[in-house]
Amino acid sequence: MPRLVLSARLPLLAWTLAGACATAAPAGEAPVPIVLRAQELSGQVGGPTVAQGEVALSQGPLEIEADRLEYDPDTGVAKAQGGVVVRRDGNVFRGPELQLQIERYEGFFLHPAYHFDVTGAGGQAARLDFLGRNRVAAIDATYSSCTPDDTGSYAWVLEASGVKLDFENNEGVATGAVLRFYGVPILGAPVLSFPITDARKSGWLPPSINLDSRSGLEVAVPYYWNIAPQLDMTLTPSLSTRRGAGLGSELRYLLPNHSGEMQLELLPNDRTTGERRDLLHLQHRGALPLEGRYRWTHTRASDDEYWKDFERNIPSLTPRLLASDLRTDWGGRGRWQAYARVQRWQVLQDLEAPIDAPYARAPQLGLRRSWGEAVGPRFDLELEYNRFELPDAAAGRPEGQRTHALGRLSWPLLDTPGAFLTPRLDFNAASYRLDEPSLSGGRDRASRFIPSVSLDGGLRFERDATWFGRNYLQTLEPRLLVVHTPFREQADLPNFDSAGKDLNFTTLFDANPFSGVDRVADARQVTAGVDSRLIDPSSGAEVLRLGVAQRYLFADQRITPEGVPFTQRSSDLLLLGSTSVIPSWTLGGSVQYNPEIKRTARSTLSARYSPGPFRTLSARYSLVRNASEQMDVGWQWPVYTGSGRGAGDGCSGRWYSVGRFNYSLAESRITDSLLGFEYDSGCWIGRVVAERRSTGQQEAVTRLMLQLEFVGLSRLGSNPLRTLKDNIPGYQLLRE
Repeated sequence: MPRLVLSARLPLLAWTLAGACATAAPAGEAPVPIVLRAQELSGQVGGPTVAQGEVALSQGPLEIEADRLEYDPDTGVAKAQGGVVVRRDGNVFRGPELQLQIERYEGFFLHPAYHFDVTGAGGQAARLDFLGRNRVAAIDATYSSCTPDDTGSYAWVLEASGVKLDFENNEGVATGAVLRFYGVPILGAPVLSFPITDARKSGWLPPSINLDSRSGLEVAVPYYWNIAPQLDMTLTPSLSTRRGAGLGSELRYLLPNHSGEMQLELLPNDRTTGERRDLLHLQHRGALPLEGRYRWTHTRASDDEYWKDFERNIPSLTPRLLASDLRTDWGGRGRWQAYARVQRWQVLQDLEAPIDAPYARAPQLGLRRSWGEAVGPRFDLELEYNRFELPDAAAGRPEGQRTHALGRLSWPLLDTPGAFLTPRLDFNAASYRLDEPSLSGGRDRASRFIPSVSLDGGLRFERDATWFGRNYLQTLEPRLLVVHTPFREQADLPNFDSAGKDLNFTTLFDANPFSGVDRVADARQVTAGVDSRLIDPSSGAEVLRLGVAQRYLFADQRITPEGVPFTQRSSDLLLLGSTSVIPSWTLGGSVQYNPEIKRTARSTLSARYSPGPFRTLSARYSLVRNASEQMDVGWQWPVYTGSGRGAGDGCSGRWYSVGRFNYSLAESRITDSLLGFEYDSGCWIGRVVAERRSTGQQEAVTRLMLQLEFVGLSRLGSNPLRTLKDNIPGYQLLRE
């Protein structure tokens, strides 16, 4: 859960020290014995005990060292002087003088310096006052993960003139808090409130800064509101130089049987367009009576241009297709599963690149069940009703209803580690009723039944082999799929949800080259393929794979994804290969070769070099004949290596270059690009990243991201980490 950045680590000081100095057992518990060692011990009955010379006092995990320690049993006060060191749970405190009334837990620690293992950071204070077992106050406290330079200055330091902590109420208050970077104050507040533990607490979060070519400079300052243990909200007011003031909000809830979140991004008056701009995203899930479950996702944007201007706000992998999807289901696990769904779409259209709106399902109702065990025959059945609708703008495409039944009977005759053989019988039955009589003969109703029979079998041979001077397990895995599906005329029937599958090693061994229900290809064919792999026997990792596969037809295929009959007797030949046998290298490639025209239809080649942490270089070439040809290069690499005072473990480089370029060879232009640098000083990390993303043939958005990460504290600025992880294969966060 988010918490206040400026004092996020200050609680560690009082929390650890408060526990470190507690020598009195809580009420009702047996006291933990105190062990005291010193070169010299002196005292008298009824008077103080004095320990001198390498004094060491321990009680449980607590250790106190000092040159001199005096304890008065009458007052219960312990006084430690000279080189006082307090250790507990890996945290260390050092100072000249400590005084503590053990019973009431009251006292002070003068000029302590402290270091926390959990963050690798520490600081100093002029004085710590213990105000009882549950309250501590610090005066002139500092916190930093940096090593001071020759003048005693820190690269960054968090300063507070006063800190008060109330452990009973889980609340801390810092006054005069300032974050300084190389002596320059960059963030501060007169009074700050923060949680002492990891528990949530209302308060301001670190500001974020975004700069792009469409919105200009935008500054946002989030406020976290801990409404209740199971409910919270983040409100983010923002100000953009081009678009004006906006407000973002995120509400989250967690109940015993329900959970969800609501996100609203609101720009009441976009100064660029003069209109209101907004995005609403809802996501809820939970339980229903009779062991039911539901999930609702709803995303809507105010206008078609929203995905270009505010893509970072859209929580979807398809920013131009926004779904509203409510799904419920009951049962399953060896019994009938009932489900219902309503799904609609908002399509953000672009005049340069329009896309067809998907059909809405309003509603989708179905039943599913599987019969059978792991061994023996198995039967799967799906019964479903759909009502398909389109937006008003999608004229010329039919709307209507479909009821279908999908069945599959399979019987694994052979299923061993070395071989498998499975005959299968499928059927696809569908009945249509359209809103308009758009079928041949002026009909609005039609139905069809398509059976399919197949036989799928394969072998696995293994042998010990030596390649490249190393021992491996080598496999040879031939596979054969025989399919017979009779032709059924479907050209007159609507296509609500079917599309051609991409041809690859997985889909080549599918009986039907279409996804969805509405289209089933006729087939009299055999698909043959063979794989060979090298496996490291010690780890089980695959270090080399080579494969080849092709489909052979005994008759013309009249129903195809391309829409024209396929009259050749063999499909494109598929070849693939991948290997990591060369240290630090990962190589891969696939080729779809058309033997009829003796040319490559599709191909991909990829290479990645990763010799160590924070060092990765990747390149990928892809070709789709008569459609696209692209080259993609990405990297993360140190450009300057220095010893670097306080460098983090594993970070041998100080300056790192990061980037990615996607170049269209067909259009002779860079479509998307990213370039940046990261600097690791040891106690802080700086990132500057520029991204250019195409939103059309002649349009692009350029974005600049700047971030300072104070190790052991927090991050400030615009966050480029998600962009780097999504765009650069193998990117590693520094200090991971």
